[in-house]
Amino acid sequence: MESAIDKHLMCPRTRNRRIDDGYTPPFPAWVGRADASITQFVMGYFGVQSKGEGQLGAACAALRQIVASFALGDGPQHHDLSHYVDAAGYDNMLAIAYWDDPAALARWEANPQVADWWGSDARGSDGLGYFREILTPGVERFETLYAMPEGLVGVGVVMGTRSDEIQEHGYWGGMRDRIPLSQTDAMAPAGALVADERPSRVVIKGHENLTVIRSGQDWSETVDKERELYLGEMEPVLREGMNFLRDEGLPVGCYSNRYMQHIDASGQPLEKSFSVSHWRSLAHLERWSESHPTHIEIFGTFMRMVQTLQAELKWKGYHEVSVLRAEDQRYEYINCHADTGLMRGA
Repeated sequence: MESAIDKHLMCPRTRNRRIDDGYTPPFPAWVGRADASITQFVMGYFGVQSKGEGQLGAACAALRQIVASFALGDGPQHHDLSHYVDAAGYDNMLAIAYWDDPAALARWEANPQVADWWGSDARGSDGLGYFREILTPGVERFETLYAMPEGLVGVGVVMGTRSDEIQEHGYWGGMRDRIPLSQTDAMAPAGALVADERPSRVVIKGHENLTVIRSGQDWSETVDKERELYLGEMEPVLREGMNFLRDEGLPVGCYSNRYMQHIDASGQPLEKSFSVSHWRSLAHLERWSESHPTHIEIFGTFMRMVQTLQAELKWKGYHEVSVLRAEDQRYEYINCHADTGLMRGA
């Protein structure tokens, strides 16, 4: 096994890991690896919000417009498409895009075809809602985890390669131990969300060490007993936990949670889903993960599924976690309802 932290990001520790050097994890897992020359990534969430079947056609056309713009110069190196219905009954379709260079993002956003469309008054008056949530974490401020022997998802696709089996997983605290900055920094939160409201547009400024997690699962290759276990036992408790964070997350430090399903280019659902949630801090996310009944049930059900199926497991799981500087976050909402994304937390 090797450390989840890549060699060029290691430094003398002033803060201890939660495990000793002889720890052996209960099942194998891997992390993404990027070239040492890359210092920062971009995770861009581009959303279209609508309500009712009458608006779905226009919303789909708007999402296609966003995706078409990705083909312009300096567009993202990878993107995923997804859909969910939020607690207020609105459809939200997202294109989640990844770059390995914030300067390329800036050039793409400055392209008149992108800037003029986003800045147009029509965005606030065509009956749809739009949002952009842009995260640009440094490589020392995020981690990935893959519970499958091959393949990459999300930011991992842009990172390009995978590690060998890693040690820091399968225990409470592994998420923190995989983040390079955790070697020397507690990553405590500071400040608060600040909303700047303009006509039909709301800009949210994030605070220091706000934490974002994307956590997903792919059951497209499961069959028989494994498919029955996932859809009959695992997915219902996962959905219950995600709904708790969506509806009651603020008191436990969760600003926003979306439980989404992948869709293809024609809008058809795929057998893959993921959640994206924004947290006051990594400590708040850890506290919910380690102690709240909703997540204890999710983790316990997953472990029972792993132990039952052992080497036969075809289910795939992953996550990516970023602990962000205030300057590495941008959130903008156009004509969206008040509980959309970070607007709810602010």
